[in-house]
Amino acid sequence: MPFSELDRRHMAEALRLAAEHAFTTKPNPMVGCVIAQGSEVVGRGAHQRAGEPHAEVFALRESGARAVGATAYVTLEPCAHFGRTPPCADALVAAGVMRVVAAIRDPFHAVAGRGFTALQAAGITVEHGLLAEEAEWLNRGFLMRARQGRPWVRVKLAMSLDGRTAMASGESKWITGEAARADVQAYRARASAILTGLGTVLADDPRLTARVPEGVEVVPPMRVVLDHHGALPRACSLLDGEAPTLVAHADDIVPDYGPTVEGFAVPRRDGHLDLLAMLAQLATRQVNEVQVEAGATLAGAFLRAGLVDELLLYVAPVVLGERGRPLFGGLGIERMDERFGLERLEVHAFEDGDLRLTYRPKR
Repeated sequence: MPFSELDRRHMAEALRLAAEHAFTTKPNPMVGCVIAQGSEVVGRGAHQRAGEPHAEVFALRESGARAVGATAYVTLEPCAHFGRTPPCADALVAAGVMRVVAAIRDPFHAVAGRGFTALQAAGITVEHGLLAEEAEWLNRGFLMRARQGRPWVRVKLAMSLDGRTAMASGESKWITGEAARADVQAYRARASAILTGLGTVLADDPRLTARVPEGVEVVPPMRVVLDHHGALPRACSLLDGEAPTLVAHADDIVPDYGPTVEGFAVPRRDGHLDLLAMLAQLATRQVNEVQVEAGATLAGAFLRAGLVDELLLYVAPVVLGERGRPLFGGLGIERMDERFGLERLEVHAFEDGDLRLTYRPKR
């Protein structure tokens, strides 16, 4: 369906509004709305927190009577069901909006086309597909969970120019500079969960919290540890109660992690925890995006299982030498035709010489 340059400009503004609340809407999607009379924007809004009004409500409040006959640009299909808030489709109808342009259809089972149907039944013109790729990327975690029953998996790694993540001893702090490390915190803040393995806990005792500038609101991501044998130390920082913590363990043991964490059982596959089954359990807990911050063994296991959706790679202008530890372990690649292909999405350069490279596996 053809859209005008004006349509594109209004939808781009709606996407920008949605992205402003990337740290606070989880487990809900990020949604923005612009209501316009031709080139004039009469209302703007974005969903800010789960349980609070949706983007359309804020935009309609601002537009008031000027919504009559207007076009509403929404980054996701308006809802048509009663959840914690009333249906947005009904609000648009009541306000007198005559046209709704949505970026994408909402695959969530309670919506899934019902919002469009309700609007059309009221005589409102409905169009969708405008800036769909951008809208899909913005809410990649929510959409993955709704469509495939698992969270989006982002693997974060930092390496030297010669592809090493740590010294042979395991020493790894710090490969990259302050700017790159602050950038990682922003990705943590938008994630629903930060996941690591027992080996990383034993080596580094990480906190796995999102540390953002003072005054920036964040819904804390939960911390997830894969602890196959139930050997997580009771004195580790992840059991400090600072953020919700889950520990995945094999289903044939019953470990006691104390009152500050929740353990959950995962079946084994080939002697290891079944990663897909573990992700499915996280999806039932409304986890949209998982950020994996682990060593080469676990990172390699996700890649080998075909469960890496996004690779966030920080590269520092340093050389650690041939004895350093690699990015991925256990891949068992022996021939060129067995290699894993990656598609580059973005390259960002920091002033101190570090790079952030964003890839996704070629499907």
